[in-house]
Amino acid sequence: MRDKYRYIGPVYDFLSNLYSGKNIHRCKTAMLDVETVKPGDRILFAGVGHGRDAIRAAELGADVTVVDLSETMLRKFGEAQESEAPHLTIRRIHNDIMKVDEFGQYDMVVANFFLNVFDETMMVRVLEHLIQLGNAEASVVVGDFCYPTGNVLSRTFKKLYWYMAVFIFWLFANNAFHKIYNYPEHMRRLGLEVTEKKHFKLLNMDCYWSILGRKQA
Repeated sequence: MRDKYRYIGPVYDFLSNLYSGKNIHRCKTAMLDVETVKPGDRILFAGVGHGRDAIRAAELGADVTVVDLSETMLRKFGEAQESEAPHLTIRRIHNDIMKVDEFGQYDMVVANFFLNVFDETMMVRVLEHLIQLGNAEASVVVGDFCYPTGNVLSRTFKKLYWYMAVFIFWLFANNAFHKIYNYPEHMRRLGLEVTEKKHFKLLNMDCYWSILGRKQA
């Protein structure tokens, strides 16, 4: 199984902080607080990467499972946990998220900066699969680049900003090269009620967002 993040994975956190001024980290943890995460909640993180958002959820008392196809990313996650929260127990799965079949088992499913690695058709399939992993009242969280809005200059900047990032990951990790996705629209089409959005600014423009959707019983 080829590890696409073998080379870029070790510097992923450094690059994201350099590129976003730590807004990516803020975006990843935006929906993880005492209001949304209760002790004992079962939470799955898809494409966990270095996983400080997963550590945050575990610190709030959640029963956390992380999934990543990249051995490099899982190793970096393990190093982060060992350094920051060695007392926590977090379950790790080294596999393709589409092969995880624990349907209806989770109170929250989180996809932070993960869905953007796929072309749009595959992204919708993965999102649908993630929704199915949640129980009847589950929350689904997506954090990612914000869909371009505003005036012409603002939209142009956001698109150029995105395409610089997507080009790097297309070049070094063979991720799909595509436009910015309108995640709330896709979430609604798949039956979620979008209940909250939090935006994060760069140069006073909304460049990142975290979206909270809920399954409707």
